[in-house]
Amino acid sequence: MAALKYAGLEDTDSEEELPPGWEERTTKDGWVYYANHLEEKTQWEHPKSGKRKRVAGDLPYGWEQETDENGQVYFVDHINKRTTYLDPRLAFTVEDNPVKPTTRQKYDGNSTAMEILQGRDLSGKVAIITGANSGIGFETAKSLALHGACVILACRSPARGGTAVQRILEEWHKAKVEAMTLDLASLQSVQHFAEAFKSKNLPLHILICNAAVFGAPWSLTEDGLESTFQVNHLGHFYLVQLLEDVLRQSSPARVVVVSSESHRFTEIKDSSGKLDFSLLSPSKKEYWAMLAYNRSKLCNILFSNELNRRLSPHGVTSNSVHPGNMMYSSIHRSWWLYTLLFTLARPFTKSM
Repeated sequence: MAALKYAGLEDTDSEEELPPGWEERTTKDGWVYYANHLEEKTQWEHPKSGKRKRVAGDLPYGWEQETDENGQVYFVDHINKRTTYLDPRLAFTVEDNPVKPTTRQKYDGNSTAMEILQGRDLSGKVAIITGANSGIGFETAKSLALHGACVILACRSPARGGTAVQRILEEWHKAKVEAMTLDLASLQSVQHFAEAFKSKNLPLHILICNAAVFGAPWSLTEDGLESTFQVNHLGHFYLVQLLEDVLRQSSPARVVVVSSESHRFTEIKDSSGKLDFSLLSPSKKEYWAMLAYNRSKLCNILFSNELNRRLSPHGVTSNSVHPGNMMYSSIHRSWWLYTLLFTLARPFTKSM
């Protein structure tokens, strides 16, 4: 017993007691994680019990949460005029141990990104996510980064991309995140992005084609194509072609194309039933924003299916995904009517 105590391993029945050199911390959104100062690493599971926890309730009266220059969360007690890195709510944690579903469907509309990735260690994985400065793209980038992946945020605006990177670093200052400029409305920009990424000599395990415009007025890109079609589909199509060799070399790898159920409400055939590719990049006279969006999403799915057929034998899979009905994001910002509809529907939708 004395030897155990001398070694810092006192005899205890408490599985909640941390081993020597460990510290309990919290993220800004209330997740509890554990820092091992001896090995300089962190993990979500308690080192003894293996449980995951979240803090419960609001901060006590007089307390405020801040972030220091290293991105570390700390707490200010204004009443007693002191600061601490220990969350005062840690005394009131709740176990994050959802009941294992008995049905085939493991996740539903209430599942969070953290639940989806629970137990995943993405250390060593490299991911590119287009449109990652906001909405679904940002939450995806943050979730992958918090689980160890090296994440490239491919954004049209360098300023917004940089802001998104800082927000992730505030969650975990050791996150491996970087913003790179990618404008899908310019095929030259797509080419420059691919070249810049390849110059880093990194593998590519995950490519998520997420960026999109919705309800945009008719306009032509610098390449002379209708903007919704090029941004939502053709720009991503070109990006995947340019990075295909890196994906193959990094296998197993995957491509995820964010599409929409709205692909069902359109077609790309003429009145005689033949494919009419002129419908994909229509003139201003024949343009309708909703129809253009639907067609671009149909192209996403057709492209993803064919990509999977061609590359899956080489260890690269491709899937398209519908992210959810009326999910509130900024994608509708170009059309005031849909902004109004999304705002009215917001209380009934899943948040980012």
